[in-house]
Amino acid sequence: MFAGRRRLVFPIGAVLLILYLGYKLSVRRPEAGLWPEAQHPLHVNPKVLNDEDYFWRQIPTQYPVPPQSMRAFPQGPPVALPKIQAEFPQETTSDRKLRLQRQAAVRSAFQRCWDAYVKHAWLQDEVTPLSASSKNTFGGWGATLVDSLDTLCIMGLRQEFDEAVTAVAANISFETSSLTEINVFETTIRYLGGFLAAYDLSGDPRLLQKAREVGDMLYVAFDTPNHMPITRWELGRATSGGKQQAAEWALVAEIGSLCMEFTRLSLITNDQKWFSAAENIMLALQKQQMETKLPGLWPISMVALSGGLLPHYGDMYTEAMKTAIKYNFFRPMVPDSADILVSGIARTSTENGKPSVTVETQGQHLVCFAGGMLAIGGKLLNESGHLTTARKLVDGCIWAYENMPLGIMPEVFWMAPCDSDSDCPWDEKKWMQAVLERAGADKYDIDSAADLIKERRLPPGFTDIPDKRYVLRPEAIESVFIMYRTTGDPRLLEAAWAVFEAIQAVTKTDIANSAVADVTVASPAEVRQTDSMESFWMGETLKYFYLVFSEPDLISLDEWVFNTEAHPFRRLLP
Repeated sequence: MFAGRRRLVFPIGAVLLILYLGYKLSVRRPEAGLWPEAQHPLHVNPKVLNDEDYFWRQIPTQYPVPPQSMRAFPQGPPVALPKIQAEFPQETTSDRKLRLQRQAAVRSAFQRCWDAYVKHAWLQDEVTPLSASSKNTFGGWGATLVDSLDTLCIMGLRQEFDEAVTAVAANISFETSSLTEINVFETTIRYLGGFLAAYDLSGDPRLLQKAREVGDMLYVAFDTPNHMPITRWELGRATSGGKQQAAEWALVAEIGSLCMEFTRLSLITNDQKWFSAAENIMLALQKQQMETKLPGLWPISMVALSGGLLPHYGDMYTEAMKTAIKYNFFRPMVPDSADILVSGIARTSTENGKPSVTVETQGQHLVCFAGGMLAIGGKLLNESGHLTTARKLVDGCIWAYENMPLGIMPEVFWMAPCDSDSDCPWDEKKWMQAVLERAGADKYDIDSAADLIKERRLPPGFTDIPDKRYVLRPEAIESVFIMYRTTGDPRLLEAAWAVFEAIQAVTKTDIANSAVADVTVASPAEVRQTDSMESFWMGETLKYFYLVFSEPDLISLDEWVFNTEAHPFRRLLP
């Protein structure tokens, strides 16, 4: 969520897993939606799928893709893959009652925020949770409305869903934007992903039409000499017929994550152009994977290239995670000596002509999704070590929540690494020394360390908290949800509920929920709420909380895959 968040290197690993599923399961057949009567139509009005009069299809193409270069998505019989979800025992009456009470509390929180959006910001991108107004930060196309469609469906809010779909079909046009420049990545995950998921869940052809309209618009961003997308895209330049060119570099997460939505749109519409455009990116990533300074992983930003052979996504994921596990994850020294991991940042350099790797022991809330990714990868590819690492990463994010004064993890924090992954006793003197080193002090002084800890409000174990905000992020609960579904461990339900209650206690406003400026303060009374509620609060965070407390077969991980914005797409099964 760049304009607020987004992920760095690891989304490519998640995309590789998702596409591994998609490519292995690429035979299309009629599919049931979430509601019993919602069957995907066998025959959709052809104009819905191929409206050549549509505005974005009328834009002159400057760099057409030769027919012989158009890549087709894989065909063939589906393959049965290993199960991802655990086998859940039958609940006791008391456990079921408690779970349903918690699920109802999450649903009530969502309903309250939805009502606020309908009343104060209908058809706008976001509602402002303090001033009860609205703002448009993602094109003015109703980001919260579109992001929430599948959540409405999953939570069984049928009347609200029907009203929302009617409003989308009648009022949202992608021919113009409130912004001069749009973020192609954010538009893809929110709008294209939101429409595709809601269509997969409901079978409503109006949503497929909207998905195709967004897809046609985004496809024009690929009309460049090397057919790589323009990630910060000026719509006016495209509509005026001017020639476009992709930038020399792009954030790897932004271009890599487009593949899921584009592939799904091609599968549903039987039009290969979107898959082909996205495949061009993935082949470039494959070509570079083992040639980077840290072979197996990609840098945060990369030069746009094209070409290559059909990638083997399982192999690409395995190589990426082999390197990530070796270099990115570290065990922090903490007061209770918990055996946890945090995902840091690997930096490469050259010393005396030899490559060197150092790990910045920085944790970020947005990287908490890595645990869930490794859990799914471990299940799909029978990598037991990935499952072990996944649990430690998830426990690390839970630990960071539990050990902050408000029970909420900050955006960015630093911790002192253990000397050994196998034995890591707490050493208060080492912690204080690490606090001073992080602050740039050149010698150890216990009084100076104590002053810094007090001034910066550092709980034991944390050496710095440079970004103290909480902006209603979903990544921690996302991984808790996936870990619960893959293990069935009931302790994760308790952890999820503690996080939900902590977030509600400090972010709830008179009309909705807000981001907060500083989670290091001592009590909720000291919290300063900020007038922002990004669409991912209802599109992701509350959705994952709801699913944690749902029956395991609601959006089963053996039947659905989630995009970067938590929009579930139906897997095509044997």
